[in-house]
Amino acid sequence: MKLRNLTRHALWLFLPLLAGAIEVKLDQKEQSQQICSGMYGKKSWGGSTDPFILATLVKPEESTDAIVSLVIYEWGDENLIGKPLDPNNADQRKLFCDEEAIGSGTCSEEQRGQFILQPDANQNGQHVIETQAVKLSDPQPINYPIARTGYYCVSTYPFDGADYTAVVEFRNAYGELPAAQVAKLPFYGGLTIVYAVIGIFWGFLYYQNRRDILAVQNYITAILVFLVIEMLTTWGFYDYENRKGNNAGAKVLMILVSIFNSVRNSFSFFLLLIVCMGYGVVKPTLGKTMTYVRWLAITHFVFGVIYAIASLLITPDDAGPLVLFVILPLSATLTAFYIWTLNSLNMTLRDLVERKQTVKAAMYRKLWWCILGSIIVIFGFFFLNSLTFAGVGDADFAPTHWKYRWFILDGWLNVVYLADICFVAYIWRPTANNRRFAMSDEIAQDDEGFEIASIRDSFDEEEGLQGHEANGNTTRAYDPVRNSARDVSPLPAPRPQKPMPPPRESLDGDTIFAVGEEASDDEAATPTGSDERKRLTGKDD
Repeated sequence: MKLRNLTRHALWLFLPLLAGAIEVKLDQKEQSQQICSGMYGKKSWGGSTDPFILATLVKPEESTDAIVSLVIYEWGDENLIGKPLDPNNADQRKLFCDEEAIGSGTCSEEQRGQFILQPDANQNGQHVIETQAVKLSDPQPINYPIARTGYYCVSTYPFDGADYTAVVEFRNAYGELPAAQVAKLPFYGGLTIVYAVIGIFWGFLYYQNRRDILAVQNYITAILVFLVIEMLTTWGFYDYENRKGNNAGAKVLMILVSIFNSVRNSFSFFLLLIVCMGYGVVKPTLGKTMTYVRWLAITHFVFGVIYAIASLLITPDDAGPLVLFVILPLSATLTAFYIWTLNSLNMTLRDLVERKQTVKAAMYRKLWWCILGSIIVIFGFFFLNSLTFAGVGDADFAPTHWKYRWFILDGWLNVVYLADICFVAYIWRPTANNRRFAMSDEIAQDDEGFEIASIRDSFDEEEGLQGHEANGNTTRAYDPVRNSARDVSPLPAPRPQKPMPPPRESLDGDTIFAVGEEASDDEAATPTGSDERKRLTGKDD
């Protein structure tokens, strides 16, 4: 018999079960003969109880002397169980002390029915290995104390072929939660505090600017309050299960947490969609479109609740073709949200760029990068998870990943969501000029060139056109060629002034034009030249 093959089969079967169970039943079926779980030492998480594993075989109604072989060990000491039959093949081992093993001297008659351990196994191993041959006529509980953190297994085998039922309880020092889930207690408690701090800062800004709040900021306020309630409820569920166990109250809280998770998903998609549509910043209202978005969010919520409840009630082995009627509607609404959100964001960005609203466009461009970054992180993490879970069928997978598997399956998505909600809350935070910013348009700036006249024209819009003469006629010192697209600025243009001649003095005794001085003697002697001189000077010779 191959113990490692049996372990691999059992780990694959009970991997989903270990996430929410402390007590597990074992029986004579091959796939139900072994169970493994991580266990923490008392020093790791503290607690008032010493951690232990309790294995109890149920006494059958019919009297029988059948023997059930049982062994409790830590995963790292598996190679100390059984005697290798072939030195070249460690998986082929003699596991049980039967007549053949007794005859060969491998074990003694007192060890009949037990698992065979290698010599000095408890001295050479890191942990104690406990093995017993339990008689079903008088089964006694076996208590295995946990001294150190590790991944422990309980293996059984029908030595005489009789049917049996065993109950195994893994009890940690801190409480009833499985060791693979105890890290969720501080994780969700920390998320509750973080969301509460974010809500306090947001509430302070909201109250400070309460007279200038946009409608979209009311939705952000609502989701921040809801996130604090949801995280607190999730933490309360794990705390209750840790104190009381997986009873009826814990199941009710589990359903409530599932419903809250569906509300958060639907509300988040709804908020992201209306933000990408420009609600509150680009558009004061969405009209009938808001009604359609609300109905899509409600539909997604209903299908999300149905899916959550079905996943709790239906095991993967029982799932049939009808499960598609639960998955497909949820996938359809999720796809509708994705496509509508990305299209709306692209249309909003295109509209803002065409209208040259650079500040608002920068806001939505940052949101676009945030969404793109989240998608890259999610797909990158899924790729790494695919590589990690490719070896889920290996026997060593669960023992090496049991401490961190919860974060791979659930925790990191909450971290990405926290980063996204913080980013949106910061970009759309309440400020003193919310409404003015949302209702005003940025003046488009043209970069078509520079003219000297534009310096004057840039002021014309504020002061009005001045340049009227006393008679009311408008004149300009100059009138450059204008672009028809430019606005006429009302800055007063320089008022044209007629050139004023200097004061004219008496010309008596002065010569203005000494034309005749450079004339030749012949021209001065002529009568024509004499008459011209008289006209110019007004004097006789």
